[in-house]
Amino acid sequence: MNTYGKAFRITTFGESHGTAIGVTIDGCPPNLELDINFIQQELDRRRPGQSKIVTQRKEPDQVQIVSGIFEGKTTGTPLTLLIWNQDAKSKDYSHIATKFRPSHADFTYQQKYGIRDYRGGGRSSARETAARVAAGAIAKQFLAQQDIHITAYTSQVGQIKLTTPYQQLDFNNIEQNDVRCPDPALAEQMIERIKEVRKQGDTIGGVVSAVIKNSPVGLGEPVFDKLHAELGKAMLSINAVKGFEYGSGFDGVEMLGSEHNDLIFKDDQGNTYTQSNYSGGIQGGISNGEDIYFRVAFKPVATLMRDQDSINTEGEAVTVQGKGRHDPCVVPRAVVIVEAMAALVLLDFYLRHKALT
Repeated sequence: MNTYGKAFRITTFGESHGTAIGVTIDGCPPNLELDINFIQQELDRRRPGQSKIVTQRKEPDQVQIVSGIFEGKTTGTPLTLLIWNQDAKSKDYSHIATKFRPSHADFTYQQKYGIRDYRGGGRSSARETAARVAAGAIAKQFLAQQDIHITAYTSQVGQIKLTTPYQQLDFNNIEQNDVRCPDPALAEQMIERIKEVRKQGDTIGGVVSAVIKNSPVGLGEPVFDKLHAELGKAMLSINAVKGFEYGSGFDGVEMLGSEHNDLIFKDDQGNTYTQSNYSGGIQGGISNGEDIYFRVAFKPVATLMRDQDSINTEGEAVTVQGKGRHDPCVVPRAVVIVEAMAALVLLDFYLRHKALT
């Protein structure tokens, strides 16, 4: 339950308020020259305290590689990356030691294991995703050598929605604002909405959209390991994710088959392409060479800065007070997590495909 992937396998470990979190990667190809600075840059995009619209926990998230690398290159043996926790304030959670926070994993963990780490949610905390981002940064570096690139961005916060097709967006704008939306004007609206919600002691959800360019034809497996099925599983494993759709998604049900079919052509250079791309770059569970694009829906953060009704471990009615440092909206920091999980899926399938060819 802590391991993902087949050819490129990651195992994450650690808790939100433990000594450290980290990841061990097995199956990473040898002789990959790692850019440690890039890994750190990716972690910086996810780390807490980076702006006024995210949690103010101050973690540098400095990564340390303790195995699997020699003279700057991967050796083919397991890579282990550590990130030390430095700003955990466990006392902030003493008030919920015996109380279940609504819509958190508190109740289900207690029922399943008979024990839970109430300090920030322990293993159920989104802090675990830092380990995924570190692993995803390595996967991205390998994919970049194959000219495969993954870009995610915020496309919705609450009812503020970006409707411009991704082909018309300037992705250079994504990192130019705190909410990571490629539309500067809409980004300001989103930021103000998040600030407004935060002042009310409430939270708000949103959507992260992603595009994978230059995926080769043939990634994905029939029947159960379809590429879109694995992307969906990867995205739904991220904390607070409530929905996943790729290609035309749910909007496709409003179209006729004659409108939805992606007609196939061949250009003068002999390259095959489709006239449209409602399939989202995947047909029969296998990539067809077109852009792969999808959307990931994130719920409002469950921790509110206001009192909520609940029960305690004895089944008694209690009031859960809103305390601690939490994101009013997870979407700005989730952008890099979505990219990381997509990279892990793509590299895993890429290595499996190469093993067959």
